[in-house]
Amino acid sequence: MKLGVCYYPEHWPRERWRGDAEHMRSIGITVVRIGEFAWSQLEPAQGDYRFAWLVEAIDTLHAAGLEVVVGTPTACPPKWLVDQHPEIMPVGEDGRVRGFGSRRHYDFSSLRYRELCRGIVTRLADAVGSHPGVVAWQTDNEYGCHDTIASYSPAAVAAFRQWCAAQYKTVDALNTAWGNDFWSLNYPDFDSIEAPAGTVTETSPAHRLAWWRFSSDQVVQFNREQVGILRERSPGRDLMHNYMGNFTAFDHHAVARDLDVAGWDNYPLGFLDRDAATESDRLRWLRTGHPDDSAFHHDLYRGLGHAQAGRWWLVEQQPGPVNWAAHNAAPLDGMLRLWGLEAAAHGAELCSVFRYRQQPRAQEQFHAGVLLPDGSEAPAADELRALDANLKRLGALDATGQAPIALVFDYDGQAALESAPQGANASPLDAAKDWYRALRAAGQSVDILPPDAPFEGYLLVLLVNSAVLSDAMIERLDASGATVIATARTGSFDGDCAIPDNLAPGALQRVLPLRVIQVESLPDAVFEPVACDGGLNAWRWRERVDSELPARARFADGWGFHYCRGNWHYVNARLDPESCTRFVAARLVELGLPVTRCEGGLRLRQRGDRVFAFNYGPDVVELPHDGPFELGTKHLAVADVAVWRCNA
Repeated sequence: MKLGVCYYPEHWPRERWRGDAEHMRSIGITVVRIGEFAWSQLEPAQGDYRFAWLVEAIDTLHAAGLEVVVGTPTACPPKWLVDQHPEIMPVGEDGRVRGFGSRRHYDFSSLRYRELCRGIVTRLADAVGSHPGVVAWQTDNEYGCHDTIASYSPAAVAAFRQWCAAQYKTVDALNTAWGNDFWSLNYPDFDSIEAPAGTVTETSPAHRLAWWRFSSDQVVQFNREQVGILRERSPGRDLMHNYMGNFTAFDHHAVARDLDVAGWDNYPLGFLDRDAATESDRLRWLRTGHPDDSAFHHDLYRGLGHAQAGRWWLVEQQPGPVNWAAHNAAPLDGMLRLWGLEAAAHGAELCSVFRYRQQPRAQEQFHAGVLLPDGSEAPAADELRALDANLKRLGALDATGQAPIALVFDYDGQAALESAPQGANASPLDAAKDWYRALRAAGQSVDILPPDAPFEGYLLVLLVNSAVLSDAMIERLDASGATVIATARTGSFDGDCAIPDNLAPGALQRVLPLRVIQVESLPDAVFEPVACDGGLNAWRWRERVDSELPARARFADGWGFHYCRGNWHYVNARLDPESCTRFVAARLVELGLPVTRCEGGLRLRQRGDRVFAFNYGPDVVELPHDGPFELGTKHLAVADVAVWRCNA
């Protein structure tokens, strides 16, 4: 795994560039990402292209032995462009134009903006695309950050109407699919369709799901236009986009099909403070991040590149406190090294720190870097040296290989579940993470796959948000021979967010003869006990099932829990995290898979013939291995890593 850094030469005097490049190399960095926010420096006025400084920066970095990833600058259209073309600006769900002054101020549906983007990307590719120092391109930056996938502009509504006409063919078919007879919402023609916003109360779930799919398709097209230009004018370079954590507002799999590498930006402490489900999690993992959150995304984004042999990069890694969360704790000493080695264990080709030098002004002035604003080293520098030394000590790592367990993550299914949530706390993303965390707590390595991936060779496959199931997918799963666990809400909708004619779990009834006849979403304080060995608790979501299959356990009120036939299982409730961990461990034992109970913050990940152990704390842990160790010792300190060979 290579080490990289995000660098902004336009922020610093030219006299610093060479020294910065030499310092990067001295601490183990070999890859530098630049340019993704530089449009106003590349084209300060319309048609006034100034690429000389960028060429000079790439020359300087390349001369120091560094490889360069260039970002297309389309995430930040400059002021002159906004003033000349105000129609490119996005409109929020509240109907207000989202103005200039930060970033991501554009509308994916603006044909004018897409034309302007094609122009700057073409010019940029012609200027630096053949430079020997340029090894890859990043398209745009963090699609959708700051809630910017959907725009409610006139351009977006017009494009949505065209999209609906292409999808549904007739307005009668659309009215039927959306259930528009309810509340007298029938549209007379496609030109009268509105965005699902600004209404008195909720809109049709099918309308919301269609809007999500349309908005996602706009991102795919926007990205594809840049990819086409870059492949033509800068051939032989990898193409990548940097996705975000805990973000499902578009279909990442669809975007990834046009790229060579999946990238993502990892901020374990910032995500924890912003996205953690409970206050106890935020406090427990304050300075380490949740022990499963980074790993979940590593596996998710490795799965995005499954058609490209699982290629993925960690494009931005938090090196210290960030500035954008409600609270911005500093990581424990050693955590940057741990996060980097964890990325390597999950198959990353690159771990790149954001950023090189802390900027003393502007919106992210308190966001840490490798250097402090005065140019002296921040704590991250020594951690990068240690990470580089560890990677060299480990030498070549085997391919990640196929894990014994797969979790299927379906962005479209996620959107369907969010369109008809049936409960304020029924987060399908949190539920998916619960199953992943339970597998990790049992010491398992996991692959996260798209719905169209092959399933051959897996012992266990979990469906965690497959709200819409196709017959073809069921056939592929059945033919794989894997044990399949379908979790609550699997198959609960048809393609337009309606309850299937044969009731949930819809097409799954081909292999599991059962029907969901009632659902309930529950407050966090309510736990419904399941009478089984050790006891389990349903939490937040429960389903009443009608079936001739015997329930493997029952709730106290007599409702059945957990049905199976052959290799197929249906779990008709969301379990609280502790119960989920116990349930998963029991299923693994049934399958004959070894279970290593990972207490506290201990987590394991196998790559090839090596096992990596990570201690997120809060205590020193004793590892289930006596040695020898390539890194670490049997008694693993907090924020430390151990590595050993399986056959040692």
